[in-house]
Amino acid sequence: MNPDSGHTGDSALNAARRAADLSRLGDGAEVDVLVIGGGVTGAGAALDAAARGLRTVLVERHDLAFGTSRWSSKLVHGGLRYLASGRVGIAHESAVERGILLRTTAPHLVRPLPQLVPLLPNVGTTQAALVRAGFLAGDLLRRGAGTPAALLPRSRRVAAAEAVRLAPTVRRADLRGGLQAWDGQLVDDARLVVALARTAAANGARILTRVEADDVTGTSATLRDTRTGETLTVRPRAVVNATGVWADQVDPSIRLRPSRGTHLVFSAASFGGLSAALTVPVPGSVGRFVFAFPAAHGRVYLGLTDEDAPGPVPDEPKATDGEIDFLLDTVNPALREPLTRDDIRGSYAGLRPLLETADDSTADISRKHAVLRSPTGIVTIVGGKLTTYRKMAEDAIDAAVAHGGLTAGPCRTRRLPLVGAVSGAERDRIDAPPVLIDRYGGEAATVLAAARRDPVLAEPVAPGIDVLAAEFAFAVSHEGALDAGDLLDRRTRIGLIAEDRVAAEPAAVRALT
Repeated sequence: MNPDSGHTGDSALNAARRAADLSRLGDGAEVDVLVIGGGVTGAGAALDAAARGLRTVLVERHDLAFGTSRWSSKLVHGGLRYLASGRVGIAHESAVERGILLRTTAPHLVRPLPQLVPLLPNVGTTQAALVRAGFLAGDLLRRGAGTPAALLPRSRRVAAAEAVRLAPTVRRADLRGGLQAWDGQLVDDARLVVALARTAAANGARILTRVEADDVTGTSATLRDTRTGETLTVRPRAVVNATGVWADQVDPSIRLRPSRGTHLVFSAASFGGLSAALTVPVPGSVGRFVFAFPAAHGRVYLGLTDEDAPGPVPDEPKATDGEIDFLLDTVNPALREPLTRDDIRGSYAGLRPLLETADDSTADISRKHAVLRSPTGIVTIVGGKLTTYRKMAEDAIDAAVAHGGLTAGPCRTRRLPLVGAVSGAERDRIDAPPVLIDRYGGEAATVLAAARRDPVLAEPVAPGIDVLAAEFAFAVSHEGALDAGDLLDRRTRIGLIAEDRVAAEPAAVRALT
């Protein structure tokens, strides 16, 4: 067995395994690390801990990737935007982590994506020079992180014809060409979380969704199965709070004030076959842009806002009218035909954590992460970005090992591929359509084999939707999906468009029976 393989055991998550793990835990099983929160950081922490040989339990009161982790831009950033404010260390860390994701952790889920800034009249000579300088700095970051240009090409200026090829709906009048750079894009952020959780399970972690943690201290917690109402008490040697914008509910010593980032969802046809991240400067700002980028299921996502979101944290944040207007007003000057609200098929919003300090100021740690310890000994990890989840998890488990006096091996996740990870020649040898390989990597053939055995599973879950019934079945048998929402809103992203969700819901219900 390769010591760096992520496949040391059974990675399948399903209702039967959940019930067995809960039963064993209720018998007084010894636990080294309890991770609370099933987002990208929590799943990453569970994998890190389990891969070090620690007895690990992850609990999530809803589903994997239920919170902020599924509401991201799906972009794996190289840290370019942090250079503008002089945060060279964070920029380098992001570029390094992007390279690890692209080459080792999840090459099947992360792909290179060109980024295009069209040079239109609203982008003056000075602003174009600043963007070009930033892209060149990004090239230096990529090289410093050891990511080859063969994987992420160098930035360059492109002619107007090339800009139109990449973004067919871009305005052609007075178009002076464009500036192009490359970054990473996730096929699906929620699928990354599921792959992390399954790889953690393969390394011995117990992954328990629909389990809520109450009365949490640094060495104890009451766990409640929200499906049955049954409770049990666990006494781990260390507790990691990875609940993101809900971190202050687990550790009241933390004070958070979130900000909201909103995206709009369009049909790909609205952008005419977009093959790059169309990047439009926000008027009157320096270094701030909105992006339109191609996404799964024949869609384009347009984002991103940054609005203060005080008050109670909702399970599912909603876009405001003001944010919708801002995104449309910013992108439309770059398009031949302006988009209207009638073109919008759906929207989503996620909350970033802002840490409130004693003097009531805020420190935006949504870029830089922090590991905190509560008076009761809970280790909390907050801030950071999806791109840097692995380093955040490493730092959190380092702190948990130190706090709990645990005997653990070194962090292995820098070289640990996730379930399904394939790239290059391995990918080319898989007998499955590219869309399945993008979602399942090396497991695409397993999904396809089920469809070939059963004609019912070979059918789309609804007309015009590029998801097979076999994918729903695989999500139930291997990916821990327990209800229709898990299938429609997280294992796939069908639910982002209300009409598609309604059309596919009967197939989701059938998959669970």
